[in-house]
Amino acid sequence: MAHSAKVVLAAGLGAFALAVVSLCPSALAAERVVPQNREQIEYSYAPLVKKVAPAVVNIYTRRVVRENGVSPFAGNPFFRQFFGNPFLFGAPRERIERSLGSGVILDPGGLIVTNFHVIRGAQEITVALSDRREFPAKIVLADPHDDLAVLRIQAGAPLPFLKLRNSNSLEVGDLVLAIGDPFGVGQTVTSGIISGLGRTLNARGPVQSYIQTDAAINPGNSGGALVTMDGRLAGINSAIYSKDGGSLGIGFAIPSNLVAAVLRSAKSGGHIARPWFGAEGQEVTARLAESLGLDRPKGVLISSVYMGGPAAAAGLKVGDVVLSVNGEPVDSMSSLRFQIETLEIGHRVALAVWRGRQQIPLSLELKPAPEIPPPDTTRLAGNQPLAGATVANMSPALAQNLGLPSDVKGVIVLGVAPGSVANRIGLQPNDMVRGLNGTTVQSVAELKRLVRAPRPEWQLQIERGGRLLSVSIRG
Repeated sequence: MAHSAKVVLAAGLGAFALAVVSLCPSALAAERVVPQNREQIEYSYAPLVKKVAPAVVNIYTRRVVRENGVSPFAGNPFFRQFFGNPFLFGAPRERIERSLGSGVILDPGGLIVTNFHVIRGAQEITVALSDRREFPAKIVLADPHDDLAVLRIQAGAPLPFLKLRNSNSLEVGDLVLAIGDPFGVGQTVTSGIISGLGRTLNARGPVQSYIQTDAAINPGNSGGALVTMDGRLAGINSAIYSKDGGSLGIGFAIPSNLVAAVLRSAKSGGHIARPWFGAEGQEVTARLAESLGLDRPKGVLISSVYMGGPAAAAGLKVGDVVLSVNGEPVDSMSSLRFQIETLEIGHRVALAVWRGRQQIPLSLELKPAPEIPPPDTTRLAGNQPLAGATVANMSPALAQNLGLPSDVKGVIVLGVAPGSVANRIGLQPNDMVRGLNGTTVQSVAELKRLVRAPRPEWQLQIERGGRLLSVSIRG
């Protein structure tokens, strides 16, 4: 009975609304505005969607994968002794891989920002506008570190575009819309709020300050827009937390301030140069706050300062607590890095620092990280346990790109070829090669010299996650 009462009430409200529209449609149309406060929440988002949706595009990518034909006898030991393994036959076959994503026009001249993972490995990229026009796109800038890419299309006329919101002005609880093309069903709009700020998905992942939202984000939404109620871009939808591939109300977007930094790089020639802080620190706990004379846990306690870096030049010392960057509070090393790296090189930034139980101001000059020593990136080969590993010399610039502390020195493993010797002994990206056969390894040149001579047994020392591991391998 209660259920039927609800149905009747809903029908009655609908009839009342229709009656009003028939009496004064022009008056109601004039009052359709974006919600400005809680009391107006019943108003439609349609005016906002009409304004921003034309700047959100669909992105189609295509690449051709070449595969060899494999014999059904490839795993048979009898045939292997005659033909080797694998036993290949026939002409190579080509397979076409396609993927779908979204993008946002951020410049009327045709600059579009999307996720790097949307266009990774693509040989052809097509952009479809909301009016169904399609254009081939070229990559202006690819930034795997931040999972962003900038494309350009030539439409022949100015395009609708979104302005960027200062992501530092966002607050938990702000209303947002997510716009993209989930599952390829066509442009879709979902609504929600900002559920969290400064989220870190991986300890050493690329973006360390995601916006979290409960607006539904699904496969195909990647690269789409997260829009605030003033019609500006808050972030680029990028990832979801999901057990089955669908939305569980936990989505993540790359903040607009980072998007702005990448867009500046694209417009200035396509070379990415991020400001470098030149110091490392840790979160201030309640116990540390008490010992430092702070009224509550806040800021970042500096634990090391890179000699000759911007932080050292600004006068920052070990034991200082950085409270804010240009007035924006920071409470973790990832949030501090984010605030620094989204600013422009060549400018100065104001730091509020707690030292000696009082707050002092410092001025930091924004400079790029030095690439010293040069990386000397090398893929090792030969009859030795590191064969198949790609290694490089660590520098502040490389450490910044990998999300590692600036003061890490030595030889780092950048990649390991599948099936290689290095892969079989368990070597992993981001491992540091610390020693080989009793000799400390400090450079790629030294490592290349050490692996040249064949040996019946190898002693390898690897640092992984702060732990030193020793491995013995027979030649």
